[in-house]
Amino acid sequence: MKDLSSWALNTASQRGATYADVRVVNDRSRGLATKNGKIGNASDSQSLGMSVRVLVNGAWGFASSADMGRSAVEATAARAIDIAKASAQVKQSDVKLVPEKAVKAEWTTPYKIDPFSTSIEQNLALLQKVDAELRSVKGVTLAETNMNFRREEQWFFSSEGAEIHQTKYVTGAGYVAYAFAGSEIQKRSYPNSFGGQWQNKGYELIDELKLVENARRIGEEAVALHSADQCPAGVFDIILESSQLGLQIHESVGHPIELDRVLGMEANFAGTSFLTLEKLRILKYGSELVNVVADAREEHGPGLGTFAFDDEGVPAQCTPIITNGLFTGYLSSRETASLIGLQRSGGTLRAEGWNRLPIIRMTNISILPGEKPLTLEQLISSTDHGILFQTNRSWSIDDKRYNFQFGTEIGWEIKKGKRARMLKNPSYSGITTEFWNSMDAICPRDQWTLWGTPNCGKGQPQQVMGTGHGASPARFRKVKVGAAYS
Repeated sequence: MKDLSSWALNTASQRGATYADVRVVNDRSRGLATKNGKIGNASDSQSLGMSVRVLVNGAWGFASSADMGRSAVEATAARAIDIAKASAQVKQSDVKLVPEKAVKAEWTTPYKIDPFSTSIEQNLALLQKVDAELRSVKGVTLAETNMNFRREEQWFFSSEGAEIHQTKYVTGAGYVAYAFAGSEIQKRSYPNSFGGQWQNKGYELIDELKLVENARRIGEEAVALHSADQCPAGVFDIILESSQLGLQIHESVGHPIELDRVLGMEANFAGTSFLTLEKLRILKYGSELVNVVADAREEHGPGLGTFAFDDEGVPAQCTPIITNGLFTGYLSSRETASLIGLQRSGGTLRAEGWNRLPIIRMTNISILPGEKPLTLEQLISSTDHGILFQTNRSWSIDDKRYNFQFGTEIGWEIKKGKRARMLKNPSYSGITTEFWNSMDAICPRDQWTLWGTPNCGKGQPQQVMGTGHGASPARFRKVKVGAAYS
C-alpha cells in the first residue's frame, strides 16, 4: 500500500500539486433479510479501490480507480491534477487548509466476535426464528427482519507524511411487524425503526439486542394499535424515548451544524442551515439542560460515527455543539475551518467509499445525559398530562432545518403521572430553537443509548453514511401535538 501511495503522490507532486492524499479502501459487507418466512435478501460483497485528492492552483481535484496497477494509479493521480486545473479556472477563491500534524497510526474497532466468522446459514436461522415469532401473533400480516455486517479497512497517505491504517467493523439488526386492517396499516419495529440498531461492534451486538425475546411483544403491539385511540390534537407536555430523541438530534441539530451547509457549499437533501455564522456563541439553542457534543472518540462509545482518524488524517475529537443551551460549535474540515478562522479542523470529513470525495459528515452527535437520578417511569410520574412518543415512523423538516414535524409508531397518553391509553398515529411539530428551549428534564447515563443511523444521505452524487446519536428519555413542555392527523 505504501508503494501504491508513493506512485500517486509522486505523480501529483511532479505535476504541480501543493497537497495530495491517497485513500485505499477494502470494503466487505453482508446483508441478509427475511420477509414472511422467506429469504428476502442475501448478499456478501467486497470492493477494493483507491482515490487521489489534490490541490493545484488553489482548487481541488479528485479521481478514483478500482485498478491498483502502477500505470492505473499514476493515471488516476494525473486525472485528479487535470480536474484541479480545470476547477481552478472557475474558483471563487483559493482553498486553504488549517495545519494538521501528520501521524503514523493503526487502529481497529474494538470487537469480541468478527461478524464474518459467523456463517450465513447461522445468521438466517436466527432471522427465521424471529420472523416466525412475529407471524405467530394473530393479526400480523407482514414480518420483515434484517441483519447487516461491514468491515471497512482503509489506508491513508498524504504528501504531508501521514500514514494511517484503520479497520472499522459495523453490525446491525432489526425487524418490523405490520398489521393491515381495512384501509389502515400499523407497524412496530425493534429495536428501532429503519433498520434497527447499528453499532461499531462485532457479532456480540446481535446477542445483546435480544431479538427473539422481544418479537412477540412487538407483533402484539402492531395489532393492538388498530384498536387504539387516535392521538389527540393540542398542546401537551411530551416525553421522547431515547431513539426518537436521537432522530430529533439528527435532523434539528446534526444537519444544521454541518459547516459546508452553513457556508452554502452543500445544499442537497433538505437545503442549507439556519445556523449562520453570527449565531455562534450567541444563540440560545436550548434550555440549560441541553448539552450536545460531536464526539468521534472511542471513549464516547461504539457509534457509527466513531473512528480514530477522519478521511483527511485528522484525529477523532469531541467538539461541544450546545453547552448549557448555548450554541458553541460546528462540524468542520481543514478547508471549512480555515474559512471561519478556526485553528484546527473538527475532524469530520468522511467518504462513503473509495470512489467518493470526502465531505463533512456527522460523527456521534449526542445529547449528554442528565446528572440527577431519574428513571423513565419517574419522568412519567412527574408529568400530569402528556404524551409519550416511541419509535420514529416519519419525519419532515424545512430546508433551513428550522420547522419540523415527526410521527412515531406508538404513543401513550400520560394522565396524573401514569401511562393511560395507547395512542395510534402520534405526531408532534415545532420550531427547532423553541423546541430545545422547552426541554426541562432528561434521564441520566444508565438510560442513555448510543443509537446508530446507517442511512444518512448527503451530497451529489449521494453518499450514504452511518452516524451515531446518544440520548436518554427527555421531557419537553407545551409542544404542538397531533397536527399531522387533525
